[in-house]
Amino acid sequence: MPASRAIVPTANASRYLQQLCKHWGHKFEASFDPHVGRVALPFGPVDLKADDAALDVTCTIEGEGDLGRMQQVVADHLNRFAHKEGELTFDWQPLD
Repeated sequence: MPASRAIVPTANASRYLQQLCKHWGHKFEASFDPHVGRVALPFGPVDLKADDAALDVTCTIEGEGDLGRMQQVVADHLNRFAHKEGELTFDWQPLD
């Protein structure tokens, strides 16, 4: 199962986590609270954790899917929410 993780520095991690889960929750199964979220995309889940300094994002492909594309879609959506803050930094690292 291909997977990757990025720790995204931001003081607004909880807000972005909730915005992403609410946004995608209209189409996909999503669960979240201010600190932890999960969106069940058709090709695999996006798991999010927020603290005061960063948003921890993990993308996992289950079955057929393109991990690089998933990373880009997640980053694009979060950057739209962060437009006032400026572009967020995603340093995707593969998970074993």
